[in-house]
This record gives sequence, structure tokens and C-alpha cells, in this order.
Amino acid sequence: MPDLLLPPALRPGDTIAIIPTARSIVPDELRDGIALAESWGLRVKLGTCVGRKHFQQAGTSRQRAADLQAAIEDPEVKAVWCARGGYGTVHLLQHMDLAAFNRNPKWVIGFSDVTVLHNTLHKLGVASLHAQMPYSLGKKSQEARESLRRALFGEHLSVTMNHTVAERLPEPRTGECECTLVGGNLSLLYALRGTPYDIDPTGKILFLEDLDELLYHVDRMIMNLRLSGWFKNLAGLIVGGMTDMHDKDGTDPFGKTAEEMIAAAIGDATYPVCYNFPAGHIADNRALVMGRKAKLSVTNTGATLSFGSMPLN
Repeated sequence: MPDLLLPPALRPGDTIAIIPTARSIVPDELRDGIALAESWGLRVKLGTCVGRKHFQQAGTSRQRAADLQAAIEDPEVKAVWCARGGYGTVHLLQHMDLAAFNRNPKWVIGFSDVTVLHNTLHKLGVASLHAQMPYSLGKKSQEARESLRRALFGEHLSVTMNHTVAERLPEPRTGECECTLVGGNLSLLYALRGTPYDIDPTGKILFLEDLDELLYHVDRMIMNLRLSGWFKNLAGLIVGGMTDMHDKDGTDPFGKTAEEMIAAAIGDATYPVCYNFPAGHIADNRALVMGRKAKLSVTNTGATLSFGSMPLN
């Protein structure tokens, strides 16, 4: 499958908009993100929903949708950086003119709840960036920051990891493939199943990550993907941070880790698989170009996911 439409790479002097699509956020919580963008020579424009609060959300769904729509259609804005995750981005879709992404493609950046937008853009044929958001940026690694810069400015991007030796972490499966990368947050991928924003990972590299889920809930989601055939015809599988997974109580454990559930679900598949990849709800959250062709190489010692340089357009 060919690459999706790649938004233009950024240049110093370009404007990046910070838009809260889900949970509320105040300007003070964006200081690290603003400082980082400005250190790259970018201008920062805050969305109108920054500082707004409607229960947990940064405004009503209509207000947040209008904020995102305005950034997409603003010719001055060259990229949209989602402020934080949480929950609620899915409510924006019913209020938006999604064709605007095709008319004026620009990078949409985020992860976690922003998987809703990654799926939506993939269905529309536009690439996007699964990467760190401004919220909690000060706690993230320098490698996470640099990978985002490289991706935004169209430079060669490659993520390399050494396999983690840990109890109950499945063995990687060696191999190599080169094809389109899709995926994101497991809970959101599961929640979008059966909707117009569901994706088909057949023949692609699937990336999965998640945070703070009950283990039996994770099993329910993995079984849904398994029974619907998601794991049968992948080109490759990358499992990122499966962070802070837990049982309902300490007296009756479920018995499997999230990684063990995934290993069981893929069975004897022969495509390359790696676990504990540096992306997701972890300090070292590297940028990934969703919808772009990537080369995945998994060996006995580590794994590398690489993307080529992007044209400035």
C-alpha cells in the first residue's frame, strides 16, 4: 500500500496551533510545550478552548470541534498539536467537516485519545503523527522530543530499541517488513470497531499501546481483535508501553500480562513482532508517522522502525 498523503514538513517561522480535543487544560500546563516549539523557531497559537472547562472537558463537544476545525482551516497554521489526552475526542467527529483535512493537509500530533483522529485521518488518506503532546512534556525524554522535531521538520526518522529482558515478557519474533504503519491506543481502536472510523490492518504494521486498564478488560479487547481476524494477516506487530495494567483486586489475579495476551492472540504467526517498544504512555515516547510506509526489522537483540525523509513540499 502506498503512503497516505503527507502534510508538508514545517520550516522555522511556521505556526503550530495547540488545541485541546479532550480533557481541559490551562495555559500554565502548556509552558514546556510552548517553549519547545519556540526553541525550534515555530510560532505558537493557542486554541480558544485552552483554559475552558465543561465538566472534565475543555468545553462542550461543539466548542472543541469548532476549535479544531478553525485550526485545520486556518492558512497560517501548519500543524495541529493536540494539547493532552484524557477522553472526549470521539465526540468531535459528528460536528466536523472532515473533508477539510484533504483540502488543506497539515500534521495532527498526539497519542492516546488522539487515536480517534489518527484513525479518521487514515480513512481519509492523510498521514499523522503519533507523538508526545504538550501536557507533561517536561517529564519526557530528550529522545522523545527530538523524534518529534525530526518528524515535523521532515528529517529522517528512525527508532531503535534493545529487547528488554523481563519476567513474563514474550520473546520477540525476528523478521523484516516494509509497509504502512497503523494503530495507536488499544482501547480507542477497540471502541471504534464497527464504526466508519474503524481501520483494516491487513498487510500493515500494527502498533498497540495502552494505559491503566484492568487486565480482564485488556483481554476482552484483544479477543475482539483476535476473533475479527486482525492478527491473521499483519505484516508486523509493534507492542509499545502497556503501562500500569492491573487487576481489580490483589486477591484474584487474572493470570496474564497484556503482552502475554497479545502473544497468545497472534499464535504461530511468522511476521516480525517486538514488545516494550519506546512509544506510548512512557517517558520515552518516540514519534511515529501513522499512515506512512516504514521498515521494521526485528533481530534477536533489538528492533528498528525507520521512515525516510519527507519532502518540504
